[in-house]
Amino acid sequence: MDAPADFSHWTCPAPLRDHDRIVMGHGGGGTLSAELVEHLFAPAFGNDVLAELGDSARLPASGERLAFSTDSFVVRPLFFPGGSIGDLAVNGTVNDLAMSGARPLYLSCGFILEEGVELAVVARVAGDLGAAARRAGVVVVTGDTKVVEAGHGDGVFINTAGIGAIPDGVDIRPQRAAPGDVVLVSGPIGVHGVAIMSVREGLEFGVEIESDTAPLGGLVADLLAVCPDVHVLRDPTRGGLGTTLNEIGAASRVGVALDEGALPVPDTVSNACALLGLDPLYVANEGKLVAFVPPERAEECLTALRAHPLGKEAVAIGRCVTDHPGMVVCSTGLGGTRVVDMPLGEQLPRIC
Repeated sequence: MDAPADFSHWTCPAPLRDHDRIVMGHGGGGTLSAELVEHLFAPAFGNDVLAELGDSARLPASGERLAFSTDSFVVRPLFFPGGSIGDLAVNGTVNDLAMSGARPLYLSCGFILEEGVELAVVARVAGDLGAAARRAGVVVVTGDTKVVEAGHGDGVFINTAGIGAIPDGVDIRPQRAAPGDVVLVSGPIGVHGVAIMSVREGLEFGVEIESDTAPLGGLVADLLAVCPDVHVLRDPTRGGLGTTLNEIGAASRVGVALDEGALPVPDTVSNACALLGLDPLYVANEGKLVAFVPPERAEECLTALRAHPLGKEAVAIGRCVTDHPGMVVCSTGLGGTRVVDMPLGEQLPRIC
């Protein structure tokens, strides 16, 4: 007779919600991330500015409103088709500022380097970061460097913080989503996550998939020039479009109804997700935005987005409704409806 199985060293691949230690899902942008912020960080740091939980904080300063945001980047691999951790470190923070309508101005940059990483690698990352800052029109004005022992890092980690100026009359925040608002997305979704995965896992999809990482400040400025009363802007990075829409719905207590046929999912992303059992709605993006706009201005906003190189494939994907407040649902091609829920953790870790 075979010996009984020993389950003492087995682990569950999906993090459990009742635990006393950090798990990978806490960094995934889903329910575990939200619980960590709500129950640990928010009580520790609580204030009215932080309570809005936007992509950047809106701050008053000598008659001018400032946006301030920070982000950390731990992507693996450091270099991938279409970009690198250096590009992400600029574009991620610049885009968080832009999502409050701000014009990005200044960045700080902190490098955490692992002992033994080649200087040529660090130089290449720094070069990419500097070039990305120039493209985005921001200046890196301060920084810091730390080194950790070999085996206690992963080559290069980067933190950037950014400051931008919010124009008068602009009030963009998740709480402003309202019934009737049209939901726009600036282009194809899921590209960045699939690009990272293809390199990391050595997968071939018949064509090289490049990350969509890009600075969105110019696209946002063009949109606001046409419609200063944009209600909500977000860039659907970790957790993808599905997570972002759930966060907005929860903040504003409106329902979001999507049309599955309108979702801009490229064939390459769709095929890769089908192969790996992933949902494109939860795959990360790094150069796309979601906009909630008043219905009477939706066509003007679409035209403005499509006139910019980074928004030429912009589409309307749904609208806000009074039904199912705080919930995102999607009508399917078969005439049914499915719930687009907040994911527990993250389908693809370490993508930014």
